[in-house]
Amino acid sequence: DVTGLAQKGGAVMSHVQIANKPDDIHATRIAMGEASLVIGCDAIVTASDECVSRMQAGQTRVVLNSAHTPTAELIKNPNWRFPGSSTEADVRAGAGDECVDTVDANHFAVALLGDAIYTNPFVLGYAWQRGWVPLTYQSLMRAIELNNVQVEKNRAAFEWGRRAAHDPATVRKFAQSQRAGAATDAEANATSSKIISLHTPKALDTLIDKRAAYLTAWQNSAYAERYRALVSQVRAAESALDSGDGQLPLTEAVAKNLHKLMAYKDEYEVARLYSDPAFIEKLKASFEGDWKLHIHLAPPMFSKKDAQGHLIKKKYGPWVFSAMHGLAKLKFLRGTAFDIFGKTEERRTERALIGEYETLVRELIGGLNAQNRELAVELANLPDGIRGYGHIKENNLKGVRVKWNDLLARWRSPQAGTTQHAA
Repeated sequence: DVTGLAQKGGAVMSHVQIANKPDDIHATRIAMGEASLVIGCDAIVTASDECVSRMQAGQTRVVLNSAHTPTAELIKNPNWRFPGSSTEADVRAGAGDECVDTVDANHFAVALLGDAIYTNPFVLGYAWQRGWVPLTYQSLMRAIELNNVQVEKNRAAFEWGRRAAHDPATVRKFAQSQRAGAATDAEANATSSKIISLHTPKALDTLIDKRAAYLTAWQNSAYAERYRALVSQVRAAESALDSGDGQLPLTEAVAKNLHKLMAYKDEYEVARLYSDPAFIEKLKASFEGDWKLHIHLAPPMFSKKDAQGHLIKKKYGPWVFSAMHGLAKLKFLRGTAFDIFGKTEERRTERALIGEYETLVRELIGGLNAQNRELAVELANLPDGIRGYGHIKENNLKGVRVKWNDLLARWRSPQAGTTQHAA
């Protein structure tokens, strides 16, 4: 069995049977308990009842990609979390602990080859090196060649998978060296029970610089300076607390969430991202042959609505990218009287949220102390729950509003400075 997850089509399971001659194969699907090998490219699919039922303890070998790949549930539930430990436990229960190998193939594919799209050949190479795929090396290389899509990259992924099975420590070390120096944001979930901060002062500087640079590209340097000024005020106020651990969780929370609100995805920003030469170059590196790009958009001024009043997306051909090049240059109109896109309710709400959050942050700075910092962090992280676009974003905002009002009432209560808040 080979398992995976399609972006829109849901779980994918391929039943692959290998025999010396066609007459030896009597069914198109593998029966319950008869799988010799499961190549689990997606952990959730591999742990499903349909897949586990094909395993037999002590007989079925499994290579499980342990990467935390989100499912469509994330769209309906923004707080969805990957059930990592339970999926692996289910697979080990089905095949037997000694028959299961796990590897974070997504991590290696991105670090070593630049894209998670090479996860599958990586996992296949891992399984082959373990001696679990009864095919010759030459036949597999020929299959990759005949597929005629990113041949060299897929071969390299297969080879890296082999080496990961043979010498995981070396592959892990090399992958880390490949990513060294790259700015990565360790997204810490601030909870109501304890303050979590994963950034050193130097890493926090990098975080702020990166987001300020993005806001400069989003609008201009003055807009980015507005961001830096408020974050600097928070940093000064929090540093004065002198907690001794060098951590600044409130500054980190504001740096992330203020940027999130200020860099909202309006029409100008979508046009800028799609017209960025780096976007086209990445596509060219990922696909070969004669391909065309189509995108689905729902411009508020031109799109029809469904029975619920939601905008209906429409497919646009390659010509739209020429229009985007022009639209991206008009970002200076954003928020002015000439901004035809900024007159919608969604855009007005997004702009208002920025000012509202800035006011909240200034209030937090004014009353911050060591006892209420945890509550301040929770308030500062509220925009993280405002996710999605259109009506999805609107619904999420309603939920955040309830929590916003509740926490702000707690902050303003006489006990806020002396008690810890627990949700």
